[in-house]
Amino acid sequence: MFNLKSIYFYFLAVQISLLKSIKKIFFTTNFYNKTLLSKTPQQFYFHPNPFLLSPLTNYKKYSFKVSEIDPNIFWVNKNLTEIRDLHSFLWLNLIDRKSDGKSLQKIIKQWMLRYSRYKQNIWDTSVVSRRIISWILNIDVILNNELFEFKKNFLTSIVVQTNHLKKNIQFEKNYLNKIEILTALLLTGLVFKEYEDNYNIAIKELEKLVKKNFDKDGFPLTRNPSDLIFLSKYLILCKECIKDAQKYIPDFLENIIDQNIICLKNILTPSDQIPLFNGGIEEDIHQFIKFTNDLNYKKRDKKNIVGGIQVLKHKNNFVFFDVGEPPNKNFSNSYQSGPLSFEYYLDGSKIITNCGFGSNISSKAELLSRLTSAQTTLTINDTSVTRFERSRLINRVFGNSIKNSFKILNYNFTEDKNLISSEATHNGYDKNFGCIYKRKISLNKSTNNLTGLDTILKKKNNKPVSYTLRFHLYPGLSAVQTISGNSVLIQVSKKKSLIFTIKNETIKIEKSLFFGSNKVFNNICVAVSGNLVNIDKTIHWEIKKNI
Repeated sequence: MFNLKSIYFYFLAVQISLLKSIKKIFFTTNFYNKTLLSKTPQQFYFHPNPFLLSPLTNYKKYSFKVSEIDPNIFWVNKNLTEIRDLHSFLWLNLIDRKSDGKSLQKIIKQWMLRYSRYKQNIWDTSVVSRRIISWILNIDVILNNELFEFKKNFLTSIVVQTNHLKKNIQFEKNYLNKIEILTALLLTGLVFKEYEDNYNIAIKELEKLVKKNFDKDGFPLTRNPSDLIFLSKYLILCKECIKDAQKYIPDFLENIIDQNIICLKNILTPSDQIPLFNGGIEEDIHQFIKFTNDLNYKKRDKKNIVGGIQVLKHKNNFVFFDVGEPPNKNFSNSYQSGPLSFEYYLDGSKIITNCGFGSNISSKAELLSRLTSAQTTLTINDTSVTRFERSRLINRVFGNSIKNSFKILNYNFTEDKNLISSEATHNGYDKNFGCIYKRKISLNKSTNNLTGLDTILKKKNNKPVSYTLRFHLYPGLSAVQTISGNSVLIQVSKKKSLIFTIKNETIKIEKSLFFGSNKVFNNICVAVSGNLVNIDKTIHWEIKKNI
């Protein structure tokens, strides 16, 4: 069945790729550019607050001073990454609004002279959407004391780019790109009375997007925590601009934002980051949390599980446990094959980690980070639980989608005065190896120890299998094997260390790689491995403070 699906997706990918190539050629024609021209607005109905752009701006990436740059060379000799970053204009929020205004206007004049017609990458839908959003939210400084001719050309450019988005929104399948497009349309509909229909279109499509792409708790169906943050930023931007324009805020928008904030608050780590599951990457969201608090988005509702991520918490102990099934194929382009993996924090420090998602590093890093061995969980015969599409064409069109699925069984969460426990089973290795994997993780409230019970249930009369259970340590932590051979000393800081013990097993310390940031880091993992024929295997482990 999966082979037939792959064949179907392959031919569909061929069709989509061909259509995209034809469209790109069509976009460069005079005929297409004429179709983008329409009435130039007379003025802005209201000026949105530029503060609302701050969550979208990467403060560490942009550090140049506009007034010190020659506008004539600003757009010359840029690589692809610089093109996307600069042409999105998200850096507008970081300029000195008093001294950089004139230089900025010259830079935009140069942009309109060079790029008013379609050019690949520069007119990528995501880049165009961000550019429109950035221009509109910084209109006060862009048009400050400018001549009528510049204002007319500038407003015409916004309309032309908006019309390009509106003509092509139906072809956009990536829902992250789509919410950017809808935000841009919504803003133009709010600030230009002549294009109020853009607002109506955006609201209608935004409601469809919300219904199609979130679960009942308001978590993205991709199960990717990074997607939760990304979408929340744009949804809040839409809501706040609607409020500033003194228009009615749709109920669906109010509700999904409340749900998003609740989900985010529940999976927020002690270091103000997100756990590294299913495409999650390390990003400092402290600024975003502050932004939401400043806008009074402080809604809280404690949930033990959101997005398939179970949270166990007691005092200074945090465990994030992946007990969710893989997403549907259409939502799996950032999925990582790590069912029943977990991450562990103690006293604000991350101890046990998954290896993160390598999408910001390279295609090879992304591929490696998808493997089950890159997660803190079990592998059988050095294979991943989930297989991914290998066709480059399919991956280029649809992303690196999954080919097979599995079920999570016997999920259970309990808490009493002594213990917090969560357990679940997955059947991902059943078909090929006749193995069922069960994991139970517990926090002891009196000792603050973390304990685990990993069980491999082996069907009779099956071939022998090898297993490896890995516990990846966060980069910077060191581990030394003790004399007993079944435990390691984990050094967290000069004054703090932990003892990690696996009963009746010989521990190995292996080299590992961490992909959670913008470059590859070396780290280590604690591992135990062995072979099974027709018997079950139970592995007991414990992490406790070294006193």
